[in-house]
Amino acid sequence: MRQPLEGIRIMELGMFHAGPGGSAILGDLGAEVIKIEQPGVGDPMRHMKVVGDVRLELQGGGSIWHEAANRNKKSITIDLNRQKGKEVAHRLVSKSDVFVTSLRRPAVEELNMDYATLSKINPKLIYAWVSGYGPGGPDRDIGAFDYQGQGRSGMMFCVGEPDMPPLLSQFGIVDQATSIMASHEIITALLMRERFGIGQEVHVSILSTALYMLYCNVLIALVSGFEVPRHKRSKAYPLRNYYKCADSRWFILTATLFERYWPEFCRAIGHPELEKDERFNTDEKLRINSEQLVAFLDQLFATKPRDEWLDILAKHDLPAAPVNRLIELVNDVQITENGYIVDFEHPKLGKIKIPGYPVHFSQAQAGTRSAAPELGAHTESVLRDIGGYSEQEISQLRAEGVI
Repeated sequence: MRQPLEGIRIMELGMFHAGPGGSAILGDLGAEVIKIEQPGVGDPMRHMKVVGDVRLELQGGGSIWHEAANRNKKSITIDLNRQKGKEVAHRLVSKSDVFVTSLRRPAVEELNMDYATLSKINPKLIYAWVSGYGPGGPDRDIGAFDYQGQGRSGMMFCVGEPDMPPLLSQFGIVDQATSIMASHEIITALLMRERFGIGQEVHVSILSTALYMLYCNVLIALVSGFEVPRHKRSKAYPLRNYYKCADSRWFILTATLFERYWPEFCRAIGHPELEKDERFNTDEKLRINSEQLVAFLDQLFATKPRDEWLDILAKHDLPAAPVNRLIELVNDVQITENGYIVDFEHPKLGKIKIPGYPVHFSQAQAGTRSAAPELGAHTESVLRDIGGYSEQEISQLRAEGVI
């Protein structure tokens, strides 16, 4: 079956996850992705085997981060500090549809890999640039990572309870969202090129993505003039809350339409008398007396295992779901049946499970096709088959240290 982006060629000059992760997504969709790396060094993600006190080294070497950001790619090594290296890269760009970079502006300008230069070589090129804080403003040339996106956007005050300090979410949530937005902007620009015949530069930042992820929270703060309150479980609306069960596992409930869900909820939990209880018989009273009902429900839900409660709630058509730990995801049939986690044959690790592509196409397929490449594994084949270099020319470039 065909893939949505087959026939599209992408050149990438990027590091870490926020930019390269976007190219990997386009690779999931069938694009050919060629990653330019410095000879003998490569993307720092290759060597990121410990983050904080968490070990991310794969058996036999390599990094989980590298696999995440650089799947579906070909790796070529070119020394862009050399004039001949720039010429090789420019020739490949002339035969590509998209160029992706996450390097800062001064770096790409120094390497002659900026949009002004490449658009002259390939006027219909889609040039996608991913930055920390955006193309303008005083911090436009300052680098940033996932943590800075979480902090500067206000995200760290959107999770946790009111009396907690700002909280972080692990690992690379904003980086991955930025990658998704990068793939979105590139596909949009490719559609514009098809419709209007134009190439263009497109830009997304870690900060812009984090803010856009918080669209509703930011809108509420801007329009209403107050901070969106953090969730205090013991006092939160009882039908929009989460509960611990007898087996110490949790579920989360969202049944906020009072007239529709409150009577059915009371019947589901075996306490129909609560429906007419003077403390809870209107939506307003339920909000005022939430703390009392949450305390009662905490005791009630602690009497049965989580899955038993989930079965009961499902029979009454109440929107509830398990609160999974990541290592439990492979046991969630809904996840595996839909291909949200899939089997993958890794060249070094053998058969493993990885995240699947989240979208289903009726007339196409998408998903990881290949593991992250070894450094420079495709240099010669790309230069020969795409660049049009002869074996003698390739040997000369290698002898001169250009590749």
